Amino acid sequence: MSSRLTPVPAGRPTFLDVERCTDLRTLNADVAVIGVPFGAPYDLQTAASQSKAPAALREQSMRYVPWYATNYDFDFGAELFAGRALRIVDCGDVAMVPGRWDEVSHATTDAIKEILGRGAVPFVLGSDDSIPIPVLRAYAEQKPMCIVQIDAHIDWRDEREGLRDGLSSPMRRASEMPWVRGMAQIGLRGFGSARRVEFDDARAYGSVLIGAAEVHRGGLEAALGKIPDAERYFITFDVDGLDPSIAPAVASPAFGGLTYDEATGILNGVAGRGRVAGFDVVEIMPDLDGGDLTCRVVVRLMLNLLGALAHAGRFG
Repeated sequence: MSSRLTPVPAGRPTFLDVERCTDLRTLNADVAVIGVPFGAPYDLQTAASQSKAPAALREQSMRYVPWYATNYDFDFGAELFAGRALRIVDCGDVAMVPGRWDEVSHATTDAIKEILGRGAVPFVLGSDDSIPIPVLRAYAEQKPMCIVQIDAHIDWRDEREGLRDGLSSPMRRASEMPWVRGMAQIGLRGFGSARRVEFDDARAYGSVLIGAAEVHRGGLEAALGKIPDAERYFITFDVDGLDPSIAPAVASPAFGGLTYDEATGILNGVAGRGRVAGFDVVEIMPDLDGGDLTCRVVVRLMLNLLGALAHAGRFG
């Protein structure tokens, strides 16, 4: 049975105004955009705002239509997609009932499995940072991959408030998945939910921990050189990895984060190293996004990743 979707409502934009898909069994795309409005939140007040992120990103993506695909892009020194006919389809959101968190998780995993089965790369518009857990579980029958996380926090708690699949735990859960073979976490700084034991566990696993200050001082090439070699990568992007001067609308802003150029360099660098098997973006709170700055910069970074993949010949 096909995973249930909530299509983008009539009159509301899809991501980049691309074609809609209402049944994953008929999906024909290089990239499948799909929203996941809820994960496994610790509190519903924050979750209610983050659930609006998929729609907000779609809205702000319209600022780049139609020029993104055909106009000269100075960041790439060419057209964004290098003249390639990249097929992007918007699958709407995973259908879910808030509060039924086990059902939400299974529905998300099922939807991503179907996208992968159709040969498309999932680009997941998430809510909180628990989203990578059910997304990554969908890769159980796929080839091994390395995770590259952009985040201010390491997300290695085994449990928090009795919840093992919450937003403090995605990298811990990923480390338990046999198909995950390596991990690099970039943009770390400040303090959050992690204690010393979580850092020790991450290091014992072999996760490469790269602080934002290290990127600032040592440069992009040095940071990229520490990412484990792999044929396939999954990129999980918690927007609080960026500096709040360019991405203020997050649940846990932390000063000293990655700049736009550094984030772009990381995404482009990973795209050049190997095939990107999937991407998710999480932790945006549209209710706090004055001037829509956070959503606008995230959409541009997603375009940069798509462009880097196209220029690297990863599609078609």
